[in-house]
Amino acid sequence: MAEVNIYLTFEDKCEAAFNFYKDAFEKEFAHIAKFGDMPPQEGQPPIPEAELNKVMHVSLPISKETVLMGSDVPSNQNYPVIQGNNYSISINTHSTEEADKLFSKLSEGGNIIMAMNKTFWGAYFGMFSDKFGINWMINYDEPRG
Repeated sequence: MAEVNIYLTFEDKCEAAFNFYKDAFEKEFAHIAKFGDMPPQEGQPPIPEAELNKVMHVSLPISKETVLMGSDVPSNQNYPVIQGNNYSISINTHSTEEADKLFSKLSEGGNIIMAMNKTFWGAYFGMFSDKFGINWMINYDEPRG
C-alpha cells in the first residue's frame, strides 16, 4: 500500500519555513540537502551559484505515518511557485510497477512535469499536475545494497 504525504515548494523560504515547522512540531529533520550537494544533471541547466544553498529536499517526520517534505524551486526550472498552489501530494510506493500504475492513472489528462525515471538519489520518481490542477509526486525508493 502506498504512503501519502504533503510536499511543499518555495521560491527561497524553504529552510526558514521548515525550521519554523520543526520548532512547532518539536521534531528533527530526517534529511536536508541543498542544491549545492547535487551532481550536475545531464540535459538540465546548471543551478545558479546564488541558489546553491537553497533546499533541494527536506523531510520532517511528524508521526509514524506522516512526513512533511519540501524544497525550494531553482529560478531556472519551469515549475513556477504560486502561493496557494505550492504543494504536491507525494506518494511513496513499494515497487516500480505500483509507481508506474499510479503515475499512469493519476496523470491521465493532466500535465506531466517529469516522467517516471531513475534519479541520482536512488529513487524512481516522477511529477505531474492532474486534470484537476492538483500537483503530484510519485516516488519509489530503490533498495540499496
